[in-house]
Amino acid sequence: MGRILCTLTLFCALPLMAAPDFSGSWKVNKLKSDFGPMPPPDSLTMTVDHKDPKLTVVNKQSRDGNEFESTSNYTTDGKECVNEFRGNSRKSTLSWEGETLVIVSKAKFGDNDITITEKWVLSGEGKVLTISRHMVTPRGESDTKTTLDKQ
Repeated sequence: MGRILCTLTLFCALPLMAAPDFSGSWKVNKLKSDFGPMPPPDSLTMTVDHKDPKLTVVNKQSRDGNEFESTSNYTTDGKECVNEFRGNSRKSTLSWEGETLVIVSKAKFGDNDITITEKWVLSGEGKVLTISRHMVTPRGESDTKTTLDKQ
């Protein structure tokens, strides 16, 4: 009983882990990414401002001479966030699984309901951001992994 009480006391005395800070400018590393069934973008950069629970992501990418930019505003407190993506409304909820940020987004493109689950993980002393995505569409499911290097 004494050993259990001692272990509980030590566990409770540990400081709460701070959420990782995803802030910074990020550039895709195509060699370490897996775009699944999609062709890779010509370029992809993200600018992230993260002051937990607020998270703002500016995503810029180009493909076949076309450039796209989107800004998404989120909170990591589990409340639903609504953002526009290419003229469509996207509803997202964010939560933490340890040091992994999980973003579950639901959108409708035409008559198609799409669910995207993203898992954001920092590694390499905060210099590498890996975003794993699982997409569920009427045409089936797919997985991608985007690896971004901090600039």
